[in-house]
Formats: sequence, structure tokens, C-alpha cells
Amino acid sequence: MISVVLADDEAVIRAGVRAILAADPDVEVVAEAADGHEAVELVRRHRPDVALLDIRMPRLDGLAATEEIRRLVPATAVVVLTTFSEDEYIARALGGGASGFLLKTGDPRELLAGVRAVADGGAYLSPKVAARVISELGDGRMSRGATARSRAGELTDRERDVLALLGAGLSNAEIARRLHVVEGRSRATSAPFWSASTCATGCRPPSSPTRPGSSRADHTGACSRRAWRRSRCRVTSTATVIASARPRPASRPLTGSFSKAIPPR
Repeated sequence: MISVVLADDEAVIRAGVRAILAADPDVEVVAEAADGHEAVELVRRHRPDVALLDIRMPRLDGLAATEEIRRLVPATAVVVLTTFSEDEYIARALGGGASGFLLKTGDPRELLAGVRAVADGGAYLSPKVAARVISELGDGRMSRGATARSRAGELTDRERDVLALLGAGLSNAEIARRLHVVEGRSRATSAPFWSASTCATGCRPPSSPTRPGSSRADHTGACSRRAWRRSRCRVTSTATVIASARPRPASRPLTGSFSKAIPPR
């Protein structure tokens, strides 16, 4: 039996969705919520297989509720059921941990198929939503990712160390301290990565800071290095390929241009 918690601020919609799910003898709605906050509490209490959430709800919207449910009860799969198919909603829902995104205007059989799919550990998108996702992936993002991974494979060990720390949001000064090198060397190594970076808004980070040692810089677009470091601007670059990689400690001898090392404190 697949247990479901249903959340929608409209009682009529909840009744209709419950009736559709009742057509499958293997699906049971164990609780209903009229807002996102109540949905999170009911999921914590019942720990269902699936949470079926609307987006626009009072107190806590479905997108925020999705993140909370995935954080508190990761065993519960979340499916967003909404009338809104804007790219922003799709991206936030899937990025927040939703396993499915369904439209209320779709075929009722999609609802049953989606609930079954995510309950089995899979994912499910309404055909119209899937088409938009495919369109987004087909605009070159996948090829850019492959190119970035290829470029990352050509880096030296030291460059990979710097790049991993850069992707983690460290400044040049912080990278220099972490790797025990002079800051100028850290800046010189990271400069090509900054010049090759492009953020989600299409702007490009500057190639040099406004003053020596400063992390604040002029910018040709809507974001700054400091904003990027705080993850307010999501950079799509080579850095993101290995940003999650654990930096290797600088235990090996430093040679060549890195011989001017700062001894660890």
C-alpha cells in the first residue's frame, strides 16, 4: 500500500485528487493539509511514501515545504502538483528535492503513474514539463558541462587544488593560506578560472580586484565575487565540476614557482 499526504489550500481540489487516487486500490491518502506548514507536520507524523503538494499555499508554500520534508523525512518522496509550469517553479521544485512535477491540467492517469513511480524510487514529470526540461538541457548546458569536465582533466594537481577551493567559495587570500603559498600566486592561478566563468544571469566576473587583496570587484553584470561566494549567483564554469571535491592537503614539497611558500602557522 502506497501512503500519501495530500496538501492543497483548496478543499475542492483535495477532494478531486483524493477521488482520483482512490481509483487505485494500492494508494491510500492518510492525511490532508491546507497549507505547507501543516503538510510538513503531517509528513513528520505519518511518514508517508509520497507527499503530494500544491505550490501556492498559505503560511508555507509548496516549494519551501518540499525542502523541509526532504530535510526532515528524506524517505518520503515529494511530488509537486500545480497549475503553474513556469521554468522557475520547475527548477526550484526539482532543485529542492522533488521527485515529480505534475500539472493539474494533465490526464488523471498521469497522477496515478507519478505517485507509483516516485513511491518505487523513480521520478516522474508531466509530458509538458518534461518537454521544457529537455529544451533547457538541449540549449547547450549539457555540452558546456562536458567541455568543463574535459578542461578539468587537463589541469595540474596544483591547479585542481586551487580550483576546488575556488569552487568552494574561498577568496585568494584564503586559498593562499590553505595551500601555504603567497597570495599573488593563488590569484594568478585562479584568474583563468574567473575569466572563464559565467553566472546564471549571463554576467562575467572581472579579471582583477579593485584593490590588492580585495575580494570585492567591479562587475559587468548583476552579481559580484562576494555574492558568488555566498551562492547568490550560481556560477556555471569549470569550477563547478569539482567544487565538491575534497582539496588535497599541501603535504608534498613545493617546487618551482611555488617555492616561496608561507610556512604553516
